[in-house]
Amino acid sequence: MKFGQVPNPEKIDFAIPVDHKDSKVILTKSGAKKMDVYVGCAKWNKTDLKGFYPKGTKDELGYYSTQFNCIELNATFYRLFPPGTFEKWHATTPDGFKFFPKLEQAISHFRRLKDVEEIVDNNVTNMSHLKEKLGMPFLQMHNNFGPKDFDRVRAFAENWKYDVPLAMEFRHTDWYNDPNVSEQLYDLLESRKITNVLVDTAGRRDLMHMRLTTPSAFVRWVGANHESDYARLDEWVDRVADWKKQGLKELNFFVHQNIEKESPLLSAYFIEKLNKKIGTDLPIPKTLDSKAKDPDLFK
Repeated sequence: MKFGQVPNPEKIDFAIPVDHKDSKVILTKSGAKKMDVYVGCAKWNKTDLKGFYPKGTKDELGYYSTQFNCIELNATFYRLFPPGTFEKWHATTPDGFKFFPKLEQAISHFRRLKDVEEIVDNNVTNMSHLKEKLGMPFLQMHNNFGPKDFDRVRAFAENWKYDVPLAMEFRHTDWYNDPNVSEQLYDLLESRKITNVLVDTAGRRDLMHMRLTTPSAFVRWVGANHESDYARLDEWVDRVADWKKQGLKELNFFVHQNIEKESPLLSAYFIEKLNKKIGTDLPIPKTLDSKAKDPDLFK
């Protein structure tokens, strides 16, 4: 994922901002005693996840799902897959595995939330064939979709009639430049129980608004292919630990890179640190490279 890529990541301040004051209110109200944790990559194909699949692996999803407990499913952004495909994915993966599919670009980019009821219904209907393995679908708006179309966002949010929870990602910077605009957006998402996506990427620090609108955190973390990636993940482990103490109910954390090479390694590093910090017992993905245990080897 090249969104937010910069030529000199060492010049970026990657510090995680303090939580939005209303995020703390959301977590306190939740008071969850148990937190479900899902950590995964964005894709499962062999081309992107280099150094991950053992030689001779043919069923890539089958193997991936033995190492991770979820996948951020970006393929569904480009086309609507038939029910049979979702049924096959369901059958291929073990119990407890979750898919977090991105809603089709026809909804967000082509029609820009206008007259999309039928397309949304088709997306959710087909995705529902994942059954209990359907996690939280998410909608990613185009970079140029700004607050002037807030009425469309309101109508879409108010018409989300499905039992499955939804997350939304807004990328136009004007959603965050004006506090009145951002508060209006956050209040809408919170009132409709829609999760506000957090994006941690080098060139768009404005997207680190740290505003949770539900007690579920949906984080899309983008590595910069730089040694600082590990310190960034360390800081996220600490923040998640704080959220857990405050009442976070669910963490959905997806690891990307500007140039997909080491997402499994970074994921393994993050999971191992998280397990030690908060007592989760997520399996640590196996990789074919010892760098997973020693980030200094990337220097």
